[in-house]
Amino acid sequence: MRRREGAADQGFVTAESAMVLPVLVMFAMALVWGLLVVAAQIQCVDAARTGARAAAREDPDEAVVRVVRDTAPRDAQVTVAREGDRVRVVVVARPPALHGLPFEVREEAVALVEATVGEGG
Repeated sequence: MRRREGAADQGFVTAESAMVLPVLVMFAMALVWGLLVVAAQIQCVDAARTGARAAAREDPDEAVVRVVRDTAPRDAQVTVAREGDRVRVVVVARPPALHGLPFEVREEAVALVEATVGEGG
């Protein structure tokens, strides 16, 4: 009876696979998590800018918040502040699938209030 040369290595392949597979799964999950965070950040940027433009046109605060919520991630907190001739819109949201973690993304946009037509002197 002669043993095959590769027969002694068969157990190592299974052990290596058992060690590498969980690491690959965790790495893939980290990549997906990172993409979710980046997507939520981009949505917050777009929402804050859209809200700042609407507020600069002197739309009512309720209308500005509605426009921001249409663009922002679900359950985002929106703050609209008017400071003299400037408006500030802040959007704070938790990325999806991370509700158990104390992690949030925040974006802020500031714009000058536009002069209304027929105003002035």
